[in-house]
Amino acid sequence: MTLDPTGRPLAVPPQDTPIHTPVWSAPVRRTNLSTVVWATIGIVVAALALLLVLVYLSTFLGPGALVVCLLLALVPLTLVVLAVRWLDRWEPEPRPALWFAFLWGAGVSIVTALVFDLGVQIVAATSGVARPAGDFTAAVIQAPLVEESAKGFGILLLFWVIRGQFNGPIDGVVYAAMIAAGFAFSENIQYFGVAMLDGGIADLGVTFLLRGVISPFAHVLFTACTGLAIGLAARRASGSSYLGAVLIGLVAAVLLHALWNGAFFFLTDDASLVGYYFLVQVPLFIGAILVMAMLRRKEEKLTVQRLGDYAAVGWFTPAEVAMLATPLGRRQARAWAHGQPPARRQAMNRFITDATRLASVRQRLVSAQLHPSRRGPVRPGGTPDQIEEARLLRLLMTDRAAVLG
Repeated sequence: MTLDPTGRPLAVPPQDTPIHTPVWSAPVRRTNLSTVVWATIGIVVAALALLLVLVYLSTFLGPGALVVCLLLALVPLTLVVLAVRWLDRWEPEPRPALWFAFLWGAGVSIVTALVFDLGVQIVAATSGVARPAGDFTAAVIQAPLVEESAKGFGILLLFWVIRGQFNGPIDGVVYAAMIAAGFAFSENIQYFGVAMLDGGIADLGVTFLLRGVISPFAHVLFTACTGLAIGLAARRASGSSYLGAVLIGLVAAVLLHALWNGAFFFLTDDASLVGYYFLVQVPLFIGAILVMAMLRRKEEKLTVQRLGDYAAVGWFTPAEVAMLATPLGRRQARAWAHGQPPARRQAMNRFITDATRLASVRQRLVSAQLHPSRRGPVRPGGTPDQIEEARLLRLLMTDRAAVLG
Protein backbone atom coordinates (compact mmCIF):
# COMPACT_ATOMS: atom_id res chain seq x y z
CA MET A 1 0.00 0.00 0.00
CA THR A 2 1.29 3.48 -0.87
CA LEU A 3 1.22 5.85 2.13
CA ASP A 4 1.37 9.61 2.41
CA PRO A 5 3.72 11.38 4.92
CA THR A 6 1.16 11.01 7.72
CA GLY A 7 0.93 7.25 7.26
CA ARG A 8 -2.46 7.34 5.51
CA PRO A 9 -3.03 5.56 2.20
CA LEU A 10 -2.29 7.64 -0.87
CA ALA A 11 -5.44 9.33 -2.19
CA VAL A 12 -7.23 7.17 -4.75
CA PRO A 13 -9.88 8.09 -7.31
CA PRO A 14 -13.46 7.01 -6.57
CA GLN A 15 -13.83 3.35 -7.49
CA ASP A 16 -16.98 3.93 -9.54
CA THR A 17 -15.29 6.55 -11.72
CA PRO A 18 -13.74 5.35 -14.99
CA ILE A 19 -10.04 6.15 -15.21
CA HIS A 20 -10.48 8.14 -18.42
CA THR A 21 -13.01 10.64 -17.02
CA PRO A 22 -12.34 13.61 -14.72
CA VAL A 23 -12.67 12.82 -11.03
CA TRP A 24 -13.28 16.43 -9.99
CA SER A 25 -15.94 18.69 -11.45
CA ALA A 26 -15.10 21.82 -9.47
CA PRO A 27 -12.80 24.25 -11.33
CA VAL A 28 -9.31 24.76 -9.94
CA ARG A 29 -7.14 27.83 -10.34
CA ARG A 30 -3.88 27.17 -12.18
CA THR A 31 -2.11 30.26 -10.90
CA ASN A 32 -2.59 31.86 -7.51
CA LEU A 33 -3.67 35.50 -7.73
CA SER A 34 -1.00 36.63 -5.28
CA THR A 35 1.65 34.95 -7.44
CA VAL A 36 0.42 36.90 -10.47
CA VAL A 37 0.58 40.16 -8.52
CA TRP A 38 4.09 39.50 -7.23
CA ALA A 39 5.26 38.40 -10.67
CA THR A 40 3.92 41.59 -12.25
CA ILE A 41 5.53 43.80 -9.62
CA GLY A 42 8.83 41.94 -9.89
CA ILE A 43 8.99 42.12 -13.68
CA VAL A 44 8.14 45.84 -13.72
CA VAL A 45 10.72 46.71 -11.06
CA ALA A 46 13.43 44.59 -12.70
CA ALA A 47 12.63 46.06 -16.14
CA LEU A 48 12.96 49.58 -14.72
CA ALA A 49 16.33 48.61 -13.26
CA LEU A 50 17.48 47.38 -16.70
CA LEU A 51 16.29 50.65 -18.26
CA LEU A 52 18.33 52.53 -15.67
CA VAL A 53 21.39 50.42 -16.57
CA LEU A 54 20.97 51.18 -20.29
CA VAL A 55 20.62 54.90 -19.57
CA TYR A 56 23.79 54.77 -17.47
CA LEU A 57 25.69 52.96 -20.23
CA SER A 58 24.53 55.42 -22.89
CA THR A 59 25.94 58.36 -20.90
CA PHE A 60 29.55 57.35 -21.60
CA LEU A 61 29.17 55.07 -24.62
CA GLY A 62 26.78 57.19 -26.63
CA PRO A 63 23.55 55.94 -28.28
CA GLY A 64 25.29 54.63 -31.42
CA ALA A 65 27.93 52.60 -29.58
CA LEU A 66 25.27 51.37 -27.15
CA VAL A 67 23.20 49.92 -29.99
CA VAL A 68 26.23 48.24 -31.61
CA CYS A 69 27.39 46.72 -28.33
CA LEU A 70 23.87 45.66 -27.42
CA LEU A 71 23.54 43.75 -30.68
CA LEU A 72 26.89 42.06 -30.10
CA ALA A 73 25.84 41.14 -26.57
CA LEU A 74 22.82 39.34 -28.00
CA VAL A 75 25.12 36.68 -29.52
CA PRO A 76 26.35 35.09 -26.24
CA LEU A 77 22.91 35.69 -24.73
CA THR A 78 21.32 33.64 -27.50
CA LEU A 79 23.76 30.78 -26.89
CA VAL A 80 22.89 30.68 -23.20
CA VAL A 81 19.13 30.90 -23.79
CA LEU A 82 19.28 27.99 -26.25
CA ALA A 83 21.17 25.93 -23.66
CA VAL A 84 18.59 26.84 -21.02
CA ARG A 85 15.75 25.77 -23.32
CA TRP A 86 17.40 22.39 -23.80
CA LEU A 87 17.85 21.95 -20.05
CA ASP A 88 14.30 23.13 -19.29
CA ARG A 89 12.49 20.79 -21.69
CA TRP A 90 11.60 18.11 -19.16
CA GLU A 91 9.60 20.41 -16.89
CA PRO A 92 9.33 23.89 -18.48
CA GLU A 93 9.37 26.74 -16.01
CA PRO A 94 6.74 29.50 -16.20
CA ARG A 95 7.65 32.10 -18.82
CA PRO A 96 7.01 35.08 -16.45
CA ALA A 97 9.46 33.56 -13.95
CA LEU A 98 12.11 33.18 -16.67
CA TRP A 99 11.60 36.78 -17.79
CA PHE A 100 11.90 37.97 -14.20
CA ALA A 101 15.11 35.98 -13.80
CA PHE A 102 16.65 37.54 -16.91
CA LEU A 103 15.59 41.07 -15.94
CA TRP A 104 16.82 40.58 -12.38
CA GLY A 105 20.27 39.65 -13.64
CA ALA A 106 20.43 42.33 -16.33
CA GLY A 107 18.95 45.08 -14.16
CA VAL A 108 18.77 44.66 -10.40
CA SER A 109 22.02 42.68 -10.02
CA ILE A 110 23.94 45.17 -12.18
CA VAL A 111 22.53 48.16 -10.29
CA THR A 112 23.45 46.48 -6.99
CA ALA A 113 27.03 45.90 -8.16
CA LEU A 114 27.37 49.46 -9.50
CA VAL A 115 26.03 51.08 -6.33
CA PHE A 116 28.22 48.94 -4.10
CA ASP A 117 31.27 49.65 -6.25
CA LEU A 118 30.58 53.39 -6.08
CA GLY A 119 30.44 53.21 -2.31
CA VAL A 120 33.72 51.28 -2.16
CA GLN A 121 35.41 53.78 -4.47
CA ILE A 122 34.30 56.66 -2.28
CA VAL A 123 35.61 54.92 0.84
CA ALA A 124 38.87 53.98 -0.91
CA ALA A 125 39.40 57.54 -2.15
CA THR A 126 38.93 59.01 1.30
CA SER A 127 41.17 56.40 2.93
CA GLY A 128 43.99 56.66 0.36
CA VAL A 129 44.06 53.00 -0.75
CA ALA A 130 46.60 52.44 -3.56
CA ARG A 131 44.96 51.88 -6.94
CA PRO A 132 46.60 48.53 -7.85
CA ALA A 133 45.53 46.99 -4.54
CA GLY A 134 42.10 48.49 -5.04
CA ASP A 135 41.82 46.94 -8.51
CA PHE A 136 42.75 43.48 -7.24
CA THR A 137 40.38 43.71 -4.28
CA ALA A 138 37.54 44.90 -6.49
CA ALA A 139 38.00 42.16 -9.09
CA VAL A 140 38.89 39.13 -6.98
CA ILE A 141 37.06 39.80 -3.71
CA GLN A 142 34.44 42.49 -4.10
CA ALA A 143 33.00 41.56 -7.49
CA PRO A 144 32.52 37.82 -6.77
CA LEU A 145 30.95 38.49 -3.37
CA VAL A 146 28.61 41.29 -4.43
CA GLU A 147 27.64 39.97 -7.86
CA GLU A 148 27.03 36.38 -6.80
CA SER A 149 25.08 37.51 -3.73
CA ALA A 150 22.89 39.77 -5.86
CA LYS A 151 22.27 37.03 -8.43
CA GLY A 152 21.71 34.41 -5.75
CA PHE A 153 19.13 36.57 -3.99
CA GLY A 154 17.14 36.65 -7.22
CA ILE A 155 17.01 32.83 -7.20
CA LEU A 156 15.88 32.90 -3.57
CA LEU A 157 13.07 35.33 -4.44
CA LEU A 158 11.81 32.95 -7.08
CA PHE A 159 12.07 30.09 -4.58
CA TRP A 160 9.94 31.99 -2.06
CA VAL A 161 7.29 33.25 -4.49
CA ILE A 162 6.76 30.16 -6.66
CA ARG A 163 7.69 27.50 -4.12
CA GLY A 164 5.15 25.05 -5.52
CA GLN A 165 6.79 25.14 -8.96
CA PHE A 166 10.41 25.22 -7.75
CA ASN A 167 10.83 21.49 -7.67
CA GLY A 168 14.47 20.50 -7.85
CA PRO A 169 18.06 21.10 -8.94
CA ILE A 170 17.23 21.48 -12.63
CA ASP A 171 14.82 24.31 -11.79
CA GLY A 172 17.47 26.01 -9.69
CA VAL A 173 20.06 25.80 -12.45
CA VAL A 174 17.59 27.07 -15.07
CA TYR A 175 16.75 30.17 -13.04
CA ALA A 176 20.41 30.70 -12.14
CA ALA A 177 21.38 30.48 -15.82
CA MET A 178 18.77 33.04 -16.85
CA ILE A 179 19.87 35.45 -14.11
CA ALA A 180 23.52 34.95 -15.07
CA ALA A 181 22.66 35.41 -18.76
CA GLY A 182 21.00 38.72 -17.97
CA PHE A 183 23.94 39.88 -15.87
CA ALA A 184 26.46 38.92 -18.57
CA PHE A 185 24.31 40.65 -21.20
CA SER A 186 24.51 44.04 -19.48
CA GLU A 187 28.13 43.53 -18.46
CA ASN A 188 29.09 42.60 -22.02
CA ILE A 189 27.59 45.82 -23.35
CA GLN A 190 29.85 47.75 -20.99
CA TYR A 191 32.98 45.73 -21.80
CA PHE A 192 32.37 45.89 -25.56
CA GLY A 193 31.75 49.62 -25.36
CA VAL A 194 34.87 50.39 -23.34
CA ALA A 195 36.98 48.26 -25.70
CA MET A 196 35.58 50.06 -28.73
CA LEU A 197 36.17 53.51 -27.23
CA ASP A 198 39.70 52.71 -26.03
CA GLY A 199 41.07 50.63 -28.90
CA GLY A 200 38.63 50.80 -31.77
CA ILE A 201 37.38 47.84 -33.80
CA ALA A 202 40.50 45.73 -33.13
CA ASP A 203 40.05 45.79 -29.34
CA LEU A 204 36.32 45.30 -29.73
CA GLY A 205 36.93 42.18 -31.81
CA VAL A 206 39.31 40.69 -29.24
CA THR A 207 36.94 41.43 -26.37
CA PHE A 208 34.00 39.95 -28.26
CA LEU A 209 36.03 36.81 -28.97
CA LEU A 210 37.00 36.42 -25.31
CA ARG A 211 33.61 37.16 -23.74
CA GLY A 212 31.13 36.33 -26.47
CA VAL A 213 32.66 33.27 -28.11
CA ILE A 214 35.19 31.63 -25.77
CA SER A 215 33.48 32.19 -22.42
CA PRO A 216 29.76 32.95 -22.87
CA PHE A 217 28.89 30.53 -20.05
CA ALA A 218 31.30 31.86 -17.42
CA HIS A 219 28.69 33.65 -15.30
CA VAL A 220 26.27 30.76 -15.81
CA LEU A 221 28.83 28.35 -14.36
CA PHE A 222 29.35 30.55 -11.29
CA THR A 223 25.72 31.23 -10.45
CA ALA A 224 24.62 27.67 -11.27
CA CYS A 225 26.33 26.60 -8.02
CA THR A 226 23.86 28.69 -6.02
CA GLY A 227 20.91 27.58 -8.13
CA LEU A 228 21.88 23.93 -7.81
CA ALA A 229 22.12 24.22 -4.02
CA ILE A 230 18.72 25.92 -3.76
CA GLY A 231 17.18 23.34 -6.07
CA LEU A 232 18.54 20.43 -4.04
CA ALA A 233 17.24 22.08 -0.87
CA ALA A 234 13.83 22.61 -2.50
CA ARG A 235 13.49 18.86 -2.99
CA ARG A 236 14.66 17.82 0.47
CA ALA A 237 13.89 20.56 2.99
CA SER A 238 11.16 22.71 4.42
CA GLY A 239 11.16 25.70 6.73
CA SER A 240 14.50 27.43 7.11
CA SER A 241 16.68 24.30 6.92
CA TYR A 242 17.61 25.12 3.32
CA LEU A 243 19.68 28.15 4.32
CA GLY A 244 22.79 26.07 5.00
CA ALA A 245 22.65 24.55 1.51
CA VAL A 246 22.18 28.01 -0.01
CA LEU A 247 25.28 29.26 1.79
CA ILE A 248 27.36 26.33 0.50
CA GLY A 249 26.23 27.01 -3.06
CA LEU A 250 26.96 30.71 -2.74
CA VAL A 251 30.47 30.04 -1.41
CA ALA A 252 31.17 27.77 -4.39
CA ALA A 253 29.88 30.43 -6.80
CA VAL A 254 32.06 33.12 -5.22
CA LEU A 255 35.16 30.90 -5.31
CA LEU A 256 34.72 30.00 -8.98
CA HIS A 257 34.13 33.65 -9.83
CA ALA A 258 37.23 34.70 -7.88
CA LEU A 259 39.28 31.99 -9.61
CA TRP A 260 38.22 33.30 -13.01
CA ASN A 261 38.90 36.96 -12.19
CA GLY A 262 42.12 36.20 -10.34
CA ALA A 263 43.62 34.46 -13.36
CA PHE A 264 43.79 37.79 -15.19
CA PHE A 265 45.95 39.25 -12.40
CA PHE A 266 48.35 36.38 -11.81
CA LEU A 267 48.69 35.21 -15.43
CA THR A 268 49.90 38.23 -17.34
CA ASP A 269 50.93 36.72 -20.69
CA ASP A 270 48.59 35.34 -23.36
CA ALA A 271 50.15 31.85 -23.37
CA SER A 272 49.54 31.41 -19.65
CA LEU A 273 45.94 32.59 -19.95
CA VAL A 274 45.26 30.19 -22.81
CA GLY A 275 46.81 27.33 -20.88
CA TYR A 276 44.79 28.20 -17.78
CA TYR A 277 41.60 28.33 -19.83
CA PHE A 278 42.05 24.89 -21.36
CA LEU A 279 43.45 23.24 -18.25
CA VAL A 280 40.99 24.69 -15.71
CA GLN A 281 37.94 26.33 -17.22
CA VAL A 282 37.28 23.86 -20.04
CA PRO A 283 37.29 20.82 -17.68
CA LEU A 284 35.01 22.72 -15.28
CA PHE A 285 32.62 23.47 -18.12
CA ILE A 286 32.65 19.86 -19.36
CA GLY A 287 32.05 18.68 -15.80
CA ALA A 288 29.06 21.02 -15.52
CA ILE A 289 27.59 19.60 -18.74
CA LEU A 290 27.98 16.04 -17.42
CA VAL A 291 26.34 16.99 -14.12
CA MET A 292 23.39 18.56 -15.97
CA ALA A 293 22.97 15.48 -18.17
CA MET A 294 23.07 13.27 -15.08
CA LEU A 295 20.46 15.42 -13.34
CA ARG A 296 18.22 15.31 -16.42
CA ARG A 297 18.43 11.52 -16.47
CA LYS A 298 17.68 11.36 -12.74
CA GLU A 299 14.64 13.62 -13.24
CA GLU A 300 13.31 11.21 -15.86
CA LYS A 301 13.74 8.17 -13.61
CA LEU A 302 12.15 9.99 -10.66
CA THR A 303 9.12 10.93 -12.76
CA VAL A 304 8.57 7.31 -13.80
CA GLN A 305 8.93 6.12 -10.20
CA ARG A 306 6.65 8.70 -8.60
CA LEU A 307 3.90 8.57 -11.22
CA GLY A 308 4.07 4.81 -10.76
CA ASP A 309 2.97 5.40 -7.16
CA TYR A 310 -0.25 6.97 -8.44
CA ALA A 311 -0.71 4.32 -11.12
CA ALA A 312 -0.57 1.67 -8.39
CA VAL A 313 -3.73 3.08 -6.80
CA GLY A 314 -5.58 3.91 -10.01
CA TRP A 315 -4.89 7.53 -10.88
CA PHE A 316 -3.05 6.59 -14.08
CA THR A 317 -2.83 3.57 -16.33
CA PRO A 318 0.63 2.06 -16.96
CA ALA A 319 0.39 3.27 -20.55
CA GLU A 320 -0.20 6.83 -19.32
CA VAL A 321 2.85 6.64 -17.06
CA ALA A 322 4.95 5.59 -20.06
CA MET A 323 3.47 8.45 -22.08
CA LEU A 324 3.94 11.11 -19.39
CA ALA A 325 7.26 10.05 -17.88
CA THR A 326 9.52 8.84 -20.69
CA PRO A 327 11.14 10.84 -23.52
CA LEU A 328 9.83 8.43 -26.16
CA GLY A 329 6.32 8.49 -24.74
CA ARG A 330 6.29 12.29 -24.65
CA ARG A 331 7.51 12.55 -28.24
CA GLN A 332 4.79 10.19 -29.40
CA ALA A 333 2.14 12.04 -27.39
CA ARG A 334 3.14 15.42 -28.75
CA ALA A 335 3.36 14.04 -32.29
CA TRP A 336 -0.22 12.79 -31.94
CA ALA A 337 -1.39 16.07 -30.40
CA HIS A 338 0.26 18.06 -33.20
CA GLY A 339 -2.48 16.92 -35.58
CA GLN A 340 -5.28 17.72 -33.13
CA PRO A 341 -7.22 20.98 -32.58
CA PRO A 342 -5.28 23.68 -30.65
CA ALA A 343 -7.26 23.16 -27.44
CA ARG A 344 -6.45 19.45 -27.35
CA ARG A 345 -2.79 20.09 -28.24
CA GLN A 346 -2.49 22.58 -25.36
CA ALA A 347 -4.23 20.16 -23.02
CA MET A 348 -1.66 17.47 -23.85
CA ASN A 349 1.19 19.85 -23.01
CA ARG A 350 -0.50 20.72 -19.72
CA PHE A 351 -1.08 17.02 -19.01
CA ILE A 352 2.63 16.30 -19.38
CA THR A 353 3.77 19.37 -17.42
CA ASP A 354 1.32 18.89 -14.53
CA ALA A 355 2.26 15.21 -14.26
CA THR A 356 5.95 16.09 -14.02
CA ARG A 357 5.24 18.63 -11.28
CA LEU A 358 3.11 16.08 -9.45
CA ALA A 359 6.05 13.67 -9.47
CA SER A 360 8.25 16.34 -7.90
CA VAL A 361 5.68 17.11 -5.20
CA ARG A 362 5.34 13.40 -4.51
CA GLN A 363 9.11 13.17 -4.09
CA ARG A 364 8.98 15.89 -1.43
CA LEU A 365 6.15 14.04 0.33
CA VAL A 366 8.18 10.82 0.34
CA SER A 367 11.18 12.74 1.68
CA ALA A 368 9.03 14.22 4.44
CA GLN A 369 7.75 10.73 5.28
CA LEU A 370 11.32 9.49 5.73
CA HIS A 371 12.45 12.66 7.51
CA PRO A 372 9.54 14.21 9.48
CA SER A 373 11.62 17.30 10.32
CA ARG A 374 11.43 18.28 6.65
CA ARG A 375 7.64 18.35 6.66
CA GLY A 376 6.09 21.76 6.11
CA PRO A 377 3.57 23.42 8.47
CA VAL A 378 0.26 21.55 8.80
CA ARG A 379 -2.75 23.59 7.68
CA PRO A 380 -6.46 22.70 7.74
CA GLY A 381 -6.12 20.97 4.35
CA GLY A 382 -2.78 19.33 5.17
CA THR A 383 0.82 20.37 4.60
CA PRO A 384 1.60 22.71 1.66
CA ASP A 385 2.80 19.76 -0.40
CA GLN A 386 -0.34 17.76 0.33
CA ILE A 387 -2.48 20.71 -0.74
CA GLU A 388 -0.41 21.09 -3.91
CA GLU A 389 -0.70 17.37 -4.59
CA ALA A 390 -4.50 17.56 -4.42
CA ARG A 391 -4.54 20.60 -6.69
CA LEU A 392 -2.36 18.93 -9.30
CA LEU A 393 -4.44 15.76 -9.24
CA ARG A 394 -7.55 17.81 -9.96
CA LEU A 395 -5.74 19.59 -12.78
CA LEU A 396 -4.55 16.31 -14.24
CA MET A 397 -8.05 14.90 -14.35
CA THR A 398 -9.17 18.03 -16.17
CA ASP A 399 -6.18 17.75 -18.52
CA ARG A 400 -7.02 14.14 -19.33
CA ALA A 401 -10.67 14.99 -20.09
CA ALA A 402 -9.57 17.78 -22.44
CA VAL A 403 -7.08 15.50 -24.21
CA LEU A 404 -9.72 12.86 -24.79
CA GLY A 405 -12.21 15.51 -25.87
